[in-house]
Amino acid sequence: MPFNHYAKIKRILADYSGWYIVKINQKTTAKNFKGELRHFDYYYRIYTNDGTPIKYCKFQQLELLAKILGVEADALPLRNTR
Repeated sequence: MPFNHYAKIKRILADYSGWYIVKINQKTTAKNFKGELRHFDYYYRIYTNDGTPIKYCKFQQLELLAKILGVEADALPLRNTR
């Protein structure tokens, strides 16, 4: 079974009672399951309520995180873009 970064984020977030997501407008690249590189103009990072970034919680696709968490993307705690 291939590694799923979004499932890892879900496991990590289970240890936090409060967190939020920030969209960061910097270019990034990610490899998909087929080994192809995908380029994005932004990425997302998850922070604790005190503003500390949570290790390994950087990702590119908000909809995939919402799907793995079992919520609508609109329900995710998204804060200001940086």
